[in-house]
Amino acid sequence: MKTKLLCATDGSHSADKAVDFAVELAKKLDAHLSFLTVTLVTGESASHSHFWDSSILDAADAQLQSELHTAAGKAKSAGLTDISCVAVGGQNIAASIIQYAERNGYDHIITGSVGRTGVARILLGSIAEDVITKAHCPVTVVR
Repeated sequence: MKTKLLCATDGSHSADKAVDFAVELAKKLDAHLSFLTVTLVTGESASHSHFWDSSILDAADAQLQSELHTAAGKAKSAGLTDISCVAVGGQNIAASIIQYAERNGYDHIITGSVGRTGVARILLGSIAEDVITKAHCPVTVVR
């Protein structure tokens, strides 16, 4: 059975490093590689707000698709063909990553981390830490 890798990306510098790592790992393992991005604002959630309209949602969706397209482009440039991209909605990014990985039988999650410490970590939390502690499978955090 082929190994399935899931790489969470959001277009940030740390996520770009995670994408690069995931591409190399997928090449070494001849694994299936999926890129995942999580959006906090979905059409459903925005419909309950007076501040969102379709042009803002379209712009947000275009940004998500650009992030996924960039990641997929790196994988294709490296010679990978067994790749996929998905955007999911959720209010908790770490939980959304974990839930998607579990439901779809992924063997390994790769994510980036900005490496916050001190008060910033307490106030902002750590998505990577939540993924590490709650995921059903191994997790690699790239910094």
